[in-house]
Formats: sequence, C-alpha cells, structure tokens
Amino acid sequence: MPERKNLFGYSLSKLTDELVSLGQSKFRARQLFAWIYGKGVYDFDAMSDIAKSFRGTLKSDYCLELPEIHTKQKASDGTVKLLLEMEDGAKVETVLMRYNYGNVACISSQVGCAMGCQFCASGLLKKTRNLEAHEMVGQVLTLNSILKEEGESISHVVVMGTGEPFDNYENVLEAVRVFNEQYGLAIGARHITVSTCGLPAGIKRYGEEGIQVNLAISLHAPNDEIRNQIMPISKAYPMDQLMEAIRQYQEKADRRVTFEYILLKGLNDQPEHAQELADLIYQNHVYAYVNLIPYNEVKEKPYQRSPNNAIHAFHDILMKRGISTTVRKEFGSDIDAACGQLRAKIQRQGGS
Repeated sequence: MPERKNLFGYSLSKLTDELVSLGQSKFRARQLFAWIYGKGVYDFDAMSDIAKSFRGTLKSDYCLELPEIHTKQKASDGTVKLLLEMEDGAKVETVLMRYNYGNVACISSQVGCAMGCQFCASGLLKKTRNLEAHEMVGQVLTLNSILKEEGESISHVVVMGTGEPFDNYENVLEAVRVFNEQYGLAIGARHITVSTCGLPAGIKRYGEEGIQVNLAISLHAPNDEIRNQIMPISKAYPMDQLMEAIRQYQEKADRRVTFEYILLKGLNDQPEHAQELADLIYQNHVYAYVNLIPYNEVKEKPYQRSPNNAIHAFHDILMKRGISTTVRKEFGSDIDAACGQLRAKIQRQGGS
C-alpha cells in the first residue's frame, strides 16, 4: 500500500490545492482545519459534516498521527522535555518552557545536527535526516496535549532545538505557516521565532517571504577568531558575509533580529567582548536585540557556564551602549536541559 500522507504537514493553502486536485471544493480544506485545529479531532469518522464517501478517501490516503512520547522529563520549575519517536524510529527532543507571558515550545527541525557547534550537545549525534513539516507540527501538538490537562496551550514557538532550520528550509516554512495560520494553530507571527547559526542564503531568502515571523541568529562571539573556534559554519561564512546577509534581510523584512549569545567562561564573556559586540552591531548598521544565554553545561564538552557577575557585567555594558539586552531565564536545571542532551543520553544507554 502507498504511504498515507500526514495532514499535520499541510498549510491551509497547500491542503486547499491538494483537495481541489481531488475534485473537492476549496471550502473542504477549511472544514478539515476546523476539525483538526479548532476541535482537536483526529478521527476522520468523527468529522460528521464531511461526506462519508470522502471520509473513506481520507482514511485510505491520509492520516493524522502524532509522534510517540519515548521519554518525558519534568523539572521542578515546570519545564517539560520530551524525547519523541517518529514513525521510522528516529528520535528528537522538544521542550515546553513556561514564561509569565505564555507557554513556549522549543522544537527541533532535524534528526541530529551537521553544524558541529563545539559547545552544543546536539552535535554529539550527527544529522541523519530532515524533519518533515508534520513532524514539527506534531511536536507542538504533543505539547498541547500535555497542557490541555491544565486548560492551557502553546502560545509561542521557537525553532531553536536540534538542527539548522535553514538547512531544512521548505519543511520549516510549511510548519511555520501551520503555526501561524488563522484556521490552524493561530499563533501570532511575532510569537514565532526561527533561529539559524548563520546561513546567508537562508537569511536572505527568509527576508523575501513577506512574513512577520522573528529571526534569531546564533552568534555567540563578537569576532571571527572566537567564532571560528566554536562554530565551524563561521569558517565558511565569516562575520562580514553574515552581517551583509542580515542587512539585506532587514532591507526586505524591516524587522529587528535577535542575536543569541551563549556566555562561555573565559572565552567570550569578558568586558572587552561586550564592547566588541556592541561595536560589531553599530559598525554594521544592523537593528538588533541581544539575548544573553547562561550556558547549560554538557559533560562531553570542555566549556563552563560564566559566573553570574560576568553575565550581569556583560549585560550592563551592552545596555549602557544603547543595545536592548536580556538574560534568558534558565530552565530545567535538574533535567537534561541542554539541547540534544537527553537524546544523546538515551543513545548511550542503548535506547537507540
């Protein structure tokens, strides 16, 4: 039998085209979206206002299947980390983080990661494949099923988990459309963020999309010398190419970018690094906000978390230079919080 297509991977526009090609009306796609996302019904037989004959076609050719929860960890601060198993047995992590402004899903875009950032647990297991759009949507829906018991749902999505989103561009954008679609998950564009380690072609293309979804850049260094040590991508695309791509993105999208900056003790966290980062932003005329991230230590990596006084000093220097800066709240300190950590641990224990 041919493989059934998972409807969680279809934006409303894509589903409309699909159903019209089957001789159905355009309205049928919106009907399906209402059942799937409005009512949370994943059983085609329960979709009572859809003709029985077409329900048969749906059951034969399509499915609405979510990933299975392989491992669940819950931290004392309410953070939930899931290791999800896909249909082919591939496993990926997704995380629920609770802020005072809402519930944030941090989702993965690939199985493993090929970028090789030296401080990151994601790279402990190399990329084996891209995630399909339905597998990314499935991560958010699975977290929603957990939150439903509390009468809540995901309000924000960040594509910052394992993988490089712009190395899986089409699938990521299709998932983003489902997140943002009024008849889909209806998450506001400015509540969705896609994070890249710095692929210039993807950044430029993203600026052409005409969407208001946020862009974050995993920068983590104020210069090429340090960035080359910890991020191999920097050797292919040095800082000047990255900044040029960001300028082109901003010319098209007219949107501020966020620079994600993990502070590593003694390497990139000194006052001179903060001053150099401010100079980099101003000299390249980019409109940016800086998100400082205390490091979640990974035992396989030699890097250490910066002490609190260094974190606060770095923050204060940037603020005094007129750059909007925050320190990211730390989550899941009593679980495998670092990206890729849980999956790597399960692999080591023989859980494939």
